[in-house]
Amino acid sequence: MSTTGKRTVLISGASVSGPALAYWLHRAGYAVTVVEKAAALRDGGYPIDIRGTAIEVVRRMGLLPHLRDAHITSRRFTFLDADGREVAVAGARAVTGDAEGRDLEVRRGDLTARLYALVRDDVEFRFGDSVDRLDQSGRGADVTFRSGLRRTYDLVIGADGMHSRTREAQFGPERRFHRHLGYRFALFTMPNTFGLAREVVLWNAPGKAAALYAVGAQDDLHAFLTFHRPHPPLDDLRHPDAQRELVADAFAGAGWEVPAIVRALRAADDPFFDSAGQIRMRRWSRGRVALVGDAAYAPSFLTGQGTSLALAGAYVLAHALAAHPDHVSAFAAYERGMRDFVAANQALVDVGGATLFPATARALEQRNTVLRGLDTLPAAPPRPAHSALTLPEFTALP
Repeated sequence: MSTTGKRTVLISGASVSGPALAYWLHRAGYAVTVVEKAAALRDGGYPIDIRGTAIEVVRRMGLLPHLRDAHITSRRFTFLDADGREVAVAGARAVTGDAEGRDLEVRRGDLTARLYALVRDDVEFRFGDSVDRLDQSGRGADVTFRSGLRRTYDLVIGADGMHSRTREAQFGPERRFHRHLGYRFALFTMPNTFGLAREVVLWNAPGKAAALYAVGAQDDLHAFLTFHRPHPPLDDLRHPDAQRELVADAFAGAGWEVPAIVRALRAADDPFFDSAGQIRMRRWSRGRVALVGDAAYAPSFLTGQGTSLALAGAYVLAHALAAHPDHVSAFAAYERGMRDFVAANQALVDVGGATLFPATARALEQRNTVLRGLDTLPAAPPRPAHSALTLPEFTALP
């Protein structure tokens, strides 16, 4: 273990929760290493939300002014029916419920770049590597990396996403913890041939939706295709070509510009396919290993709270490790501190219950009725679940 006298921790994953946790643990006096299987920091990505308690986390990190500068302001949401006819046009805040402009929406790459810049001079990053083996039988966690390097750490934290390899290795296969919410989806970029700027266009048919998101007036759009599937995905559909065919079959015969969007998916070089689901676990730690963010409690993109839970969870975990003399009591405090907050946010959506993507014709018509009067109603208040966690003051190790 460390010869510097500092407690050592390895964090697997350099997206959001990993670098955020690295920042707070460095503040607490830990010697931190972050390992990331990608060869470099990932930029780009779909815009993400930072809400409620997570706003206070980024404020305490000194990032709030930068993220406010990077905030994406959408002018409007346009909703279309199955034939491409306009159902409703609404201001962005009327749809999102951000009544007072307190929430943030930023490009994922803007957030990850800011987090990385905050810690890169104080934390060791190992890009293009990953954990191959982890043995907890000794006085520390003995790690063998895929590169062949061997090290021993006091703690290992899995911040490696919904399909976490750390979770699988230490807690068992994903199927034990995955709660399928009834949707499959594809994200990708495509040329902005529609002349869209700072707006979202959402096409719906029962159980299907296609969205085009113009962050600015750039040449590219963020495209999104989702469809209702009540059964969990099969492992043999993980291959991108099989996924493309699955999506194309689901949208066969669809109206409006959906055929062109599906063709763009076939040509896209950055598609991301997955199912909408949650990770639900009774415990987030085992021995010297703990999980944070989506690896422990993914709420699904349908809640809009994945990034916020990742930021809040990193803070609470680091605070617990700073405030307790041993990892056993620290991990227990972390779980006590986060459990109700996680449950409240995961409860924001139920199986097949995505508000913007109704699974039946009746539910779609009910949603459209609400949309038609949306701009004449007061903006919806922020959901209490977003701010249900009160953050303790952070204190460094004695």
